[in-house]
Amino acid sequence: MRVGVLTGGGDCPGLNAVIRAVVRKGIEKHDWEVLGFRDGWQGPLSGRITPLALADVDNILSRGGTILGASRTNPYKHDGGVDAIKRVLAEQSVEALIAIGGEDTLGVASQLTDEGIKVVGVPKTIDNDLAATDYTFGFDTAVHIATESIDRLRTTAESHHRALVVEVMGRHAGWIALHSGLAGGANVILVPERPFSVEKVVEWVQRRFERMYAPIIVVAEGAVPEGGEQILHSTERDAFGHVRLGGVGTWLADVLAERTGKESRAVVLGHTQRGGTPTAYDRVLATRFGLHAVDAVADGDFGTMVALRGTEIHRVGLAEATAALKTVPEDRYAEAEVFFG
Repeated sequence: MRVGVLTGGGDCPGLNAVIRAVVRKGIEKHDWEVLGFRDGWQGPLSGRITPLALADVDNILSRGGTILGASRTNPYKHDGGVDAIKRVLAEQSVEALIAIGGEDTLGVASQLTDEGIKVVGVPKTIDNDLAATDYTFGFDTAVHIATESIDRLRTTAESHHRALVVEVMGRHAGWIALHSGLAGGANVILVPERPFSVEKVVEWVQRRFERMYAPIIVVAEGAVPEGGEQILHSTERDAFGHVRLGGVGTWLADVLAERTGKESRAVVLGHTQRGGTPTAYDRVLATRFGLHAVDAVADGDFGTMVALRGTEIHRVGLAEATAALKTVPEDRYAEAEVFFG
């Protein structure tokens, strides 16, 4: 049997661990041939293929990114895209496809399942915003990187008696901001799920200065002030209709400097949150996902995604997995507010 594997959307620590698990178990237990499709859905769309042998996945467990490359390609935005994928899979005698990605990549996987293509999904996103799984790999690493950055920024903020605004990723869900902010002892955490009052943020910041400490504000890129809109880095849309966010940290730092009279600086962590070595937790979770994805293919259970529920791996339908985003609930945010100011 020939099985394909691809990694779509943004890169993410732990992707190589999934690929390694799929290749190792697929070859050693099932005697499958495994083909890697390069650059996300662009691979099966245009025939970008690389065979994956056991030697190809040695020593990739600790590597960030993906050895297969990734892209935000949407085959439904290409004329004849679905037919092209079917043709490539048939030409390569690929009987099943394991798609590793977030809401966009798996949304395509769900549609292709309806087209008769045999797909199993693996959830990947640093934003941890897929509702069907408790956690996605990549999230723990992103939070660790953001928390370490907050720790480092705190010392320089205290030295210069300035406010520091740390902008982290999070388009619609503020999980990275919430977890890294709590872990890093931030004085304010702002998430997309809850429009924030500028006056309240100023109050919290001034309270911190009055105590002779420097404030740390963690803000998700998708956070919005009350009565305002998301701040865009670019209005250009990608293949899935997303604009590029960014700039709320700088905007807020300027507002704080004006309102408080104190020096304020913004730091945008950006893609540093995606890069580097995955944490042990992400390596283990990604490996388990890969192993269970192979089991789903072996069982012929297509149109499903492997998901973490508690400590166990389960299968859920791709349609269910991509139906809604998992956002920060009000009670979780209220827990953090105790520490503001």
